[in-house]
Amino acid sequence: MSIDVKSLIRSIPDFPKPGIMFRDVTPIFGNGPGFVAAIDWFDKTFIGDAPAGRRPMAIAGIESRGFIFGAALAARHALPFVPIRKAGKLPFTTVRAEYALEYGQGVLEIHTDAVAPGARVLLIDDLIATGGTAAASVRLLREIGAEVVGAGFLIDLAFLKGTEKLAGVPTQSLVVYHDENP
Repeated sequence: MSIDVKSLIRSIPDFPKPGIMFRDVTPIFGNGPGFVAAIDWFDKTFIGDAPAGRRPMAIAGIESRGFIFGAALAARHALPFVPIRKAGKLPFTTVRAEYALEYGQGVLEIHTDAVAPGARVLLIDDLIATGGTAAASVRLLREIGAEVVGAGFLIDLAFLKGTEKLAGVPTQSLVVYHDENP
C-alpha cells in the first residue's frame, strides 16, 4: 500500500498570523502508515542510498518536530540522536547560535559533547522555510566538530529559498511547495 504523505499535510491559512499558510505535519503522526512512509523516505534518501563513507553516524533533530522524525530514524538504525534545542533547555555545557527571526532573534543550543569530533551527522527537521534555524543548527554541529553529511526536511517552502543558506550541505525534501497555495 502506497501512502501519499503530502495528502496528510494540513494547510491552515492565516496561522500564526494573517498572510501565512501554515503547513501542519501533525496529521502524519496520527496516521501510522503515513508516519512510517515519511521515516522510510528519510531512511532511503539519507541512509539506504548513501555511500558508506557518507552514511551518518548520528542523527540531529531540531526542536520540536525534528525530534520526532529524527529520533524515529535514529532508533531504526540504533544511531545516537542529538537534540538541538531552544536556549536554556539543555542541562549540560552547551554552545549556542543566534539566528534571525522575522521579528527578532532566536537562539539554539547543543551539548558540547553531543558527538565525537569528525562524526558524520545528518540534520533532520519537519520544514525548511527561510533557512535560519537550519543554518544555525549546521553551525552548531560544525562548532562541536561534526561533519554535516546532509539535511533532510519533510517540507521545503522553496519560494522562501531557505536551502540556499545551507550551501555545501546536501539537502533534500519529500514535499516541495513553490508558493503559498495549498
